[in-house]
Amino acid sequence: MLVCKKHLTRLVLIMLTVVSAGFVTKAQSEKDKIEGLWYNDVKSAKIQITKEKDGKFYGKVVWLKEPLKNGKPKVDELNSDEKLRTRPRLGLPVLSGFEKDGDNKYTNGKIYDPNNGKTYSCKITHKGKTLDIRGYIGISLFGRTTTWERAE
Repeated sequence: MLVCKKHLTRLVLIMLTVVSAGFVTKAQSEKDKIEGLWYNDVKSAKIQITKEKDGKFYGKVVWLKEPLKNGKPKVDELNSDEKLRTRPRLGLPVLSGFEKDGDNKYTNGKIYDPNNGKTYSCKITHKGKTLDIRGYIGISLFGRTTTWERAE
């Protein structure tokens, strides 16, 4: 009887360990609400937003409506850094360093605009199937907001 109780106790402990490990794995694998594919404001590009190992969110261009210019892949020709002007627009990092700040806000990030080659401070507000992207210089008051739509 005592041996049977020991085995039953071990079995219960093993089952609890397996179940709790499953919950931890599920919690770690769940995506944040801004992760995924988003159309930019004019639907000329899709941006893939991911959470990286540093816990911050980043976005890169993964699709372009018009990927070619003069028969060649578009490049980052307006970048202020001459060395970066030959990098392709496809795969171009455009969002960097965003930290989750509450349920629907992401702050302390940067956004790069390949249409003018400039980088701005930025904050993102998640609104269901849209993101309000606020790029600004200095303080948020002096900026512009665009709305991106979920592409998935």
